[in-house]
Amino acid sequence: MADAAPDRSARRETIVLAGLAAAALACAVLYMTIGVRGGWAFVLPFRAPKLAGMVVVAVAVAFSTVVFQTVTRNRILTPAIMGFDSLYVAIQTALVFVFGSRVLATLDADWRFIGETSAMVGFSVVLFRWLLSEHGRGIHLLVLTGVVFGMLFRSLASMLQRVLDPNEFSALQDLLFASFNTIDAGLLGVTGLASGVCCAWLLSIHRTLDVLSLGRDAAVGLGVPHARLVTRLLFVVAVLVSASTALVGPIAFFGLLVANLAYLAVGHRHRPALVASALIAVVAVVGGQAVLEHALKLGGVLGVVIEFVGGIAFIVLLMRGIHR
Repeated sequence: MADAAPDRSARRETIVLAGLAAAALACAVLYMTIGVRGGWAFVLPFRAPKLAGMVVVAVAVAFSTVVFQTVTRNRILTPAIMGFDSLYVAIQTALVFVFGSRVLATLDADWRFIGETSAMVGFSVVLFRWLLSEHGRGIHLLVLTGVVFGMLFRSLASMLQRVLDPNEFSALQDLLFASFNTIDAGLLGVTGLASGVCCAWLLSIHRTLDVLSLGRDAAVGLGVPHARLVTRLLFVVAVLVSASTALVGPIAFFGLLVANLAYLAVGHRHRPALVASALIAVVAVVGGQAVLEHALKLGGVLGVVIEFVGGIAFIVLLMRGIHR
């Protein structure tokens, strides 16, 4: 009888993950085939890169959010709390302010991506080394400092936006909302490689993440090098968030939504939770884009819908006081 419960739990996880994988595959097939007119020689080069980009962004956001919530031990936080989205907005605003939208549009996309990702990862490395050094400052101070820096970046961006030409401001708004219609196919290689390496490493240490979720004292007592591991995890989170944000734009509440749905579906063990959150994210992004873009002809509003639903989920979680 003692072994029956774990067996039932494992079977339930397997069934849930298989169902989510089938749903994700169905959404991908739907996106590639719905409303197709003309030959596949035209459809594949047009839709396949967008599908690959959506999968990369969905997996990166899901993994980064689950790991960040494990580090902070809080289910209502996302990596956006560290100020990454605000820094992205500040960078885009500064680029438009200095160069103008026309010159910005002519800059090499690869170098822009590398510069934006390097800036966000560099900011996180400096912040982590400063606050998680040998002085023993805690993760909560790190999160609080991220909130303060986020407010600083938003204030700087708002100040620059107030003195922008109205036409430049209108062009800037297109850069500040997540869009799955304008994924640059040339960036898929580097973002896919970086995200794949980070996700593979996170899956390889899923048992260590389970121990880390017990708290700092328990993890240290069980032999986990807490400070070193947390620093590495936050660096990986920074890489995943930076890559996805630079690819499609900021998505504040999407990770919160898919991570909590994954906890409801398969519990808090990290291997099934990471896989489930990634599959749920793929279903939401690819399925949502297929319906909005090809059925309703509203392909540009998926980011708005995701933020709206994720914002409601955040309020519900906040009111219910669900946190660990």
